[in-house]
Amino acid sequence: MELNLQAIRDQLDTIDDQMISLFSQRMNLVRDVAAYKKEKGLPILDTGREREIINRVTLKAGEDLERYAKLLYQTLFNVSKAYQAEQLRLESSLTRQLEQAAGGAKQTMPVRALVACQGTEGAYSQKATERMFEFPNILFMNSFNDVFNAVEKGMCPFGVLPIENSTAGSVTQVYDLMEKHHFHIVRAARQRVEHRLLAKPGVKLEEIKEVVSHEQALRQCAGFFSAHPGIKATPMENTAVAAAFAARSDRRDIAAIASQECEALYGLEALSDSVGDAGNNSTRFICIAKDLTVYEGANKISLMLTAAHRPGALYRLLTHISVMGLNLTKLESRPIPGKDFEFRFFFDIEASILDPAVRALMEQLRQEADQLVFLGNYEEMR
Repeated sequence: MELNLQAIRDQLDTIDDQMISLFSQRMNLVRDVAAYKKEKGLPILDTGREREIINRVTLKAGEDLERYAKLLYQTLFNVSKAYQAEQLRLESSLTRQLEQAAGGAKQTMPVRALVACQGTEGAYSQKATERMFEFPNILFMNSFNDVFNAVEKGMCPFGVLPIENSTAGSVTQVYDLMEKHHFHIVRAARQRVEHRLLAKPGVKLEEIKEVVSHEQALRQCAGFFSAHPGIKATPMENTAVAAAFAARSDRRDIAAIASQECEALYGLEALSDSVGDAGNNSTRFICIAKDLTVYEGANKISLMLTAAHRPGALYRLLTHISVMGLNLTKLESRPIPGKDFEFRFFFDIEASILDPAVRALMEQLRQEADQLVFLGNYEEMR
């Protein structure tokens, strides 16, 4: 018998109509379940019930389809739990905190502030700070940890830190420090990075034996070092610190990779206007504060969470975000110290806590994750 594609599609359409009708009926019953749980004070998650259903439907599906049936019902459970969370509007310290922050979200970011950033005059962190604040009073710190401490201990209301680069990837040191400090992100900005090779006036490239810069900048200029294998790359705390070091050094055979501002600031000359591997190189910076504050224009949420150490745990958390139709713009994993092959995850999501459904999603993630820290809801400047 010859197969007729259109006839098969007609049958599929009929089944789809039946399925969506049954789906609507099921979700109406889910709403009734949510009302019952709210009355009795029961949690949304019921792993025993989910396991019972999975075992029953996969058995009915048969060996060929049991894995697909499991995936289908896991997705259906996530959709159902999202709907329950929206219906319940559960109260917790997190939801109360988010509702309070959402209530003040019409305030604008201050134009004047005392801001901590790592490095010295001419650093890219300084340029990013001047983008975020029109009139900043900058307090330069020796390390990223010092920036976190300055904000956490109230020395400065704000701090600016690099978090990722379009060429070299994430600044892992900052991500690792996030686990140790109490802070919230209130703004982000992308800062264009143009790496110049700077040396003392009159020095030629063939004289250079060592180049100093921040480790991220050195990685972003790998092509230069590949072309000059005799030149040693030495990491320093910051590109501007490296430029100042090269300017003060008695040696003529040392150069720094830093910005054009550092060239004029420290009396250096450019041996090359661009030694970066990528022509369109930018670094993303975050502005942190101690307390959760949501300013006008906030459209991105950052989370730090740990998932249960079992198959599918991260997938189920991601499904909740997908069900909401939200765009996940970053997922970073970092190993948890003292635990073998267990990881903490950092999420960036395009969303706003002004939306009650998003606040319900945050509560749902809090309930299902082993740990969830709401890092902030903020505007990202381009």
